[in-house]
Amino acid sequence: MKGKRILGLLLAGLLLGSTARAADITVTVEGSSVPAFVEEGVTYVQLTPFLEHLGGWETRWDHDAYTASAETDLFTLDVPVRRDYVLANGYLYGVSSGNLLHKERTYVPLRSVANLLGAEVEFVDWDNSVTVCDGVEQSWTEEDLHWLSRIISAESRGESLAGQIAVGNVICNRVASEEFPDTVKGVVFDRKNGVQFEPVSNRTIYDEPTEQSVLAARLVLAGVDVAGESLYFFNPALSQGSWVRANRTYRMTIGCHRFYQ
Repeated sequence: MKGKRILGLLLAGLLLGSTARAADITVTVEGSSVPAFVEEGVTYVQLTPFLEHLGGWETRWDHDAYTASAETDLFTLDVPVRRDYVLANGYLYGVSSGNLLHKERTYVPLRSVANLLGAEVEFVDWDNSVTVCDGVEQSWTEEDLHWLSRIISAESRGESLAGQIAVGNVICNRVASEEFPDTVKGVVFDRKNGVQFEPVSNRTIYDEPTEQSVLAARLVLAGVDVAGESLYFFNPALSQGSWVRANRTYRMTIGCHRFYQ
């Protein structure tokens, strides 16, 4: 993705709908203004100009399906109005609040969609501007993609796209940590304290990954972050995770997995 900068001024305490008046604010993307507003603490941006200035992506509107679509660098993005998710190549990715029609235009939750596009959102407080920028360009190899997509598929087949991205985040967080090997393959096959991942023992790591897992791996390598600083995960239906629960800080649960940092 091209390096971009987005600066927007957020206003607090504004409610929309039948009981309150709407107030528009402006988000600036590379010197171009993008309409935005705040509703119950969530910042929404108008989808079409947001995508145009962030990555040069054009949007289409399907009136029958009430869905906006665009071809990004990594996937086809579909945004159904009045739904709390978007679709990346047809796979559901939950967003913080529902996509909206505002003044006959499609608006999306800024933070959720920016994250899916590999951008970073910096928010200080309501009195300061919010800054959104593309994440640091990732350096990765085809070998990284090969093993990352396979460990994601083997560990989280059947999970949501966000859940699979989170598993991939753990692998890459370990690569960046001094506690673990410094390559994706090294982390996957790490045996320093015993085999780290069950698919290595049962050899499902060698199975062909699903299409969704490959997409999740590409998104992780492009900078999409769901799991934050998590370094561990386990499925409580399959493992008690005794050491992790006793020694690491719980962060979140996504689907069948609990994540710890």
